[in-house]
Amino acid sequence: MKLIVIIPCLNEAATLPVVLKTIPKKITGIDKIEIVVIDDGSTDKTVEVAKMNGVKHFVSHIKNQGLSVSFCDGLNQALKLGADIIVLTDGDNQYPQKRIPDLIEPILKHKADLVIADRQIQTIDHFSATKKMWQRFGTWVMNLAAGTNVPDGTSGFRAYSRDAALQLNLIAKYSFATETTIQAGNKGQAIAFIKIKTNAKTRESRQFTSSWQHVRKSSITIMRGFVMYKPYAVFFSLGLLLLVVGLIPFIHYFVLYFSVKSPGGAHHLQSLIIGTVLLTASFISFTLGVIADLIRINRRLLEDILEHTRRNDFSKHP
Repeated sequence: MKLIVIIPCLNEAATLPVVLKTIPKKITGIDKIEIVVIDDGSTDKTVEVAKMNGVKHFVSHIKNQGLSVSFCDGLNQALKLGADIIVLTDGDNQYPQKRIPDLIEPILKHKADLVIADRQIQTIDHFSATKKMWQRFGTWVMNLAAGTNVPDGTSGFRAYSRDAALQLNLIAKYSFATETTIQAGNKGQAIAFIKIKTNAKTRESRQFTSSWQHVRKSSITIMRGFVMYKPYAVFFSLGLLLLVVGLIPFIHYFVLYFSVKSPGGAHHLQSLIIGTVLLTASFISFTLGVIADLIRINRRLLEDILEHTRRNDFSKHP
């Protein structure tokens, strides 16, 4: 059983030695532990430091590509190297690498395909009250899209079984944690989580420049998840709302017609036009729901083909 730890890095020469030192050298149930460092366009001595600390596997980006691309490239490299379990951690030593045995235990016991570390957001001192509120709300909405009950949807300290990793198909350049959790939930993967306490903050986040940027980009990923995996829920709900609102002017008109016999007037005509527009929009929304569901089915078939292709490409050779 091979465990591979992937570490996306951008100028992490100062903290990477501590990260590497705290990764367990032996774990019960694991025969071999290897590390892959993804150098995402570092301009410091990240690669040299990694080599000095015994890292042999690298993925290098000449230009900074972002955490999502780095994660995807690291995942593929780990699969090429024959990983049975893949653990993701950060190069800034945010996460307690000593908890990796606990993180992978549900996978070793065949109780989970994906294990996510719960950072217990409310206990993190350097998170502002606003950030904690957005994290809670974002995780709640993400769980609606994924059909899960994950307590910390944006945690980057997580473990994947080989099968779970082969099923991932990242699209967004941001919010990989949110996107992969939504995919895992909708693919029926078993998800477990453990509680952890994060290490002291070493630097500001480089993935997002502000909480608002994080909310905006995560919202796009979540909305895409709803449209991709729950099109009927999105378009039929919208269509029903437009239908009800669009019928109100017509109901009002006919009530006047049969009660006072004088429903004429420019304002009534305008309301009927608005109602007609809303009913048309309702019909379009229902139609989009049907089309989106057909696209969802087609996407699922394509993902099955892609998974089969990846299994062949990353097959283990004796």
